[in-house]
This record gives sequence, C-alpha cells and structure tokens, in this order.
Amino acid sequence: MALTLYNTLGRELQEFIPRTSGKAGFYGCGPTVYNYAHIGNLRAYVTHDILVRTLRRLGYTVDHVMNVTDVGHLTGDDDSGDDKMVKTAEERGKSVLEIADFYTQAFFNDTDRLNILKPTTVARATEHINEMIELIRKIEANGFTYSSGGNLYFDIAKFPAYGELAQLKLDEQKAGARTEVDENKRNPQDFVLWFTKSKFENQALVWDSPWGRGYPGWHIECSAMSIKYLGEQFDIHAGGIDHIPIHHTNEIAQSEAATGKHPWVKYWVHNEFLVMDKGKMSKSSGGFLTLQTLVDAGYDPLDYRYFLMGAHYRSQVQFSYDALEGARNARRSLNDRIRTLADKAGALPDFPGNGDIKNNLGEKARTYLENFSKAMEDDLSTPRALAELWGVLRDSTVPPEEALAAAFDMDRILALDIEKTAADHRDKPGEDQEFISEIEALIAERAGAKKAKDFAAADRIRDELKARGIILEDGPQGTTWKRG
Repeated sequence: MALTLYNTLGRELQEFIPRTSGKAGFYGCGPTVYNYAHIGNLRAYVTHDILVRTLRRLGYTVDHVMNVTDVGHLTGDDDSGDDKMVKTAEERGKSVLEIADFYTQAFFNDTDRLNILKPTTVARATEHINEMIELIRKIEANGFTYSSGGNLYFDIAKFPAYGELAQLKLDEQKAGARTEVDENKRNPQDFVLWFTKSKFENQALVWDSPWGRGYPGWHIECSAMSIKYLGEQFDIHAGGIDHIPIHHTNEIAQSEAATGKHPWVKYWVHNEFLVMDKGKMSKSSGGFLTLQTLVDAGYDPLDYRYFLMGAHYRSQVQFSYDALEGARNARRSLNDRIRTLADKAGALPDFPGNGDIKNNLGEKARTYLENFSKAMEDDLSTPRALAELWGVLRDSTVPPEEALAAAFDMDRILALDIEKTAADHRDKPGEDQEFISEIEALIAERAGAKKAKDFAAADRIRDELKARGIILEDGPQGTTWKRG
C-alpha cells in the first residue's frame, strides 16, 4: 500500500508521489513567537511530526523546513490589527528580539517534551529579509503589484487562480466581511507584501527596501524561506485549517506569481482545531492552556501526545481534563503492559530500525505490524494505528519478544517512549518504585473501600488495575498483585 494523504487542494485523498524519487520536501508553518504556544497550536506540530516520522519510516529522506515568525505578523491575518511581536514587547518592557528569543526557546522546549523531531531547517523571518525583498521584486517585475498609501500590495485581480485552495468565490466576498477595511486596497482580498512606516510610525524592526524603509507582510516570509530551502516547487505544505482561506491562499498566489510555476506545492495537509467548551482555543481570547499548564496539573507531556493521536488529525477534537485523564490512564496501562512483556521476554529486541523487522516476526506479529503500516499510510490514521499497537501487546499468542519488537517499530512514529520504558524496567528496576507505590496506594484505597462497604468503589479499583494488566489476589494475609 502506498502513502495517501488528504490534499486540501482538490479536497480528496491522493497517493503521495514525490517530485524526486525517495525524497520529500516538507514545509510546516511554524510559531509566531510573541507568547507561549497553547495546546491547540501544538496539535499542528504533533501532526507534522507524525507525517515526517511516517515518511522516514517508509524510507524517504525528508527535508523538513519550519519558519519562526519574529517580525510582521499582525493580529489579523488579513493585514489588520496590531503587530503581535511589538505589542508583547511593549507590554513586557523588552525588545522585540528579546521576546522572540525567549518564546522561541520556550516553543522548542515544548516540542522536545512532546518528542517532536527538530526540523531539518529552522528559519527565522528576521534572518531572511533579503530573500523576501528579492521575491517581492520578482512579483513586482511580473506585474502583480501596486503601491498605495506607502505600502506595496499584491493585486489578486492579476492572478486568476486566486482562492483555488480555499475554494473562494471572489465575486461573493464583501469588504465588510473582514474586521478592518484597508482603504488603500483595490480589492479587500489584496494583501500587503511590504509595509512602510505609513502603517506603524514606531515600528521596532525596519529595513531598507526598494519601496521604502519598512518591513515585510507576514505571508511573504513563508514563500521566501520555503523556496530558498526547498526550491521553487516542492512536495508538502502543512498547517492548521485556519491558514487555508488567507495565509496559504496568499502564499500560493505570491509564490506562483514570482516563479511562474504551477503548482508551487503538490500536497496541502491541514489539521483541524482543538476546541474547548467555548470553542476554538486562541491567545487573543485569553485563558489558553499551555503544555506547562498540563504538567503543573500532574500530566506527562506524552499523555497529551497520546490524547491527540486518539483522534484523526482532520477531526475536530474537544479538550477536557476528563478526556486527558483517560489518555493518561491508557498510556499508563500501555507502559504497564510493556513492563509485563519485558519481564516475560528472554531479551529485549535489538534491531536496526530500518523497517526490516517483519522478516524476523511470526505471522501474527507481522500481521499487526502490517495493519499498523496500512493505518499510517491511509492518511495518517493514528486511532487505527493505536488499536494495532494494543492488539499486538494484548495478544497472548504472540511471543513477548515479537510483541515488543513490533511495538518498538510502531513507536518510531508514535514516539511514546515504549522502548525506553522497557529498557528502564529491565536495566534500572529501581526506577519502577513510583509505579509500585502507585499500585500499592490503589490496593490500600480498595481495602478502605471494602471496609467501608463501598463495594462499587472497590470493584472499580480492581477493574482499573485489571485494565492496566495488574491482577489482584485476595487472601488471609491481605491482597497481593502480579502482572497479568
């Protein structure tokens, strides 16, 4: 089975056929570093990570590029509102670059804790101003721009394919549909390529350009940096669905206007929102949750990764602490099962991680692994993939060594530290003391419930432990436990 991805450009599942055999060029929209990433933002980067890991497991060499927006992103994607970087810098009494450096480091601390692989190239916008200027010059030379009010705009009327990605019907768009109307625009969908000081008189970061001293619009950075590192045409561009109608639509227009090449990107991959009870999580509404918020509440970052993988990336998923608690319990049960199999295995599997382990597995384990691969190749279906992981771990007819070998290979994509859990259990048994203490605390809680004649609570604890692979045995001397 070949990898298929849902391509937003065309709204259909398509087989992934790279431009260059064996290689995949991938650009993922990165963070705007004016605040901490919230857990909704982080869903996109977990999705990107799963895609990159899947491609590499399939044997592709992946060139993964991510931007870091440290200049020029306004509070409205449509050129409206304040500059997010400047606004935060003023509020904190710091320089824009100090703010950018702090939150860039915070972002990568979060991605490290979620086992998200570092991109091949991390490109900061402020370090690529020359590339942006040169790209704008090409767009201008090809006749797609106009100057108005001191700013340089992209004229969408000159680009007939504008809106193809978002399936926009421009004749139905109204100027008042946006939060702020720019009177300098000929068309409300036109967008700024270069701002001069006429937009913000006290802009912190400005550069000399052919259009005056100023700074780039937000959209141009992704085009300039992706073209620099991946070429004028490449394979995959990813981001959240909120990028479709404006940011990614504008990227396509300006990139193809500059290069004259279509399509600029072959496959567009977009993840759905993470939502709260009151709707989409956003920083502008305040009260957003960060990864550290979850850690402070007692959760492991990988509990959140597991939670996200329980839903397909194209499905909207509602966050609640109850749902996260379910993910934590499931991951604890997973680790308990891994420890049990590690106890039963003669030796932990040792393989090169090149996807060839199927030849060393029996039919049952091989079938689980093949079904896992089919799930991931079917538009990154992580819920089905997790089901195959659980299947091989719970199947008593699969030898422990084979079950672990299959799980280790699956974890090359899932990244739940399965191999580390097994190795720590075998090599450093003292590190299991926290687990043992937890089990004994639950047994004591169950004993208290039985003494109080709360048999429903006692049964619930027994069932919870059974689900984690822990078997209780009641006897005259009390309750003992063993791994199932």
